[in-house]
Amino acid sequence: MKHRIVLSALAVILVATLTACAGGGMGMGGGNAAPVEIRQGRIEQITDVQVHHPHELGVGAILGGAGGAAIGSLIGAGTGRDVAIAVGAIAGAVGGQYAQNRFDKPKSAQQIVVRLNSGVLVVVTQPTNPNLRKGQRVYVEGSGSNAHVVLQQ
Repeated sequence: MKHRIVLSALAVILVATLTACAGGGMGMGGGNAAPVEIRQGRIEQITDVQVHHPHELGVGAILGGAGGAAIGSLIGAGTGRDVAIAVGAIAGAVGGQYAQNRFDKPKSAQQIVVRLNSGVLVVVTQPTNPNLRKGQRVYVEGSGSNAHVVLQQ
């Protein structure tokens, strides 16, 4: 009975942690999005680069372990059930981590250096856009990790 309580508590903690990590993207500002900043400039340099998916490391292992433990809890009773839960959690964690590593392949991207009209240099890394070339007039939309370069029409 004590093992069941401990496992139930761990399951609740895991669900609470994963729920807290999956924020709605509203930020601390009460849901008011910041205005999008658009700047103009000219491309000075484009470099092809490889980027990795931005997901958190270990998520596959956590989800796999939780799934394995849940399936293991359906097997047997008493000590056998505890062993099945432990084995299921370990096997699920290993399998989840393997799956995450297998699908986390680098993706082609461009690192674009733009000299804004103000003279400031801005560097943006974004998915490859074959229409962008050195010397073109562009807009730099957004800021921080949400910035991207768009060709002026």
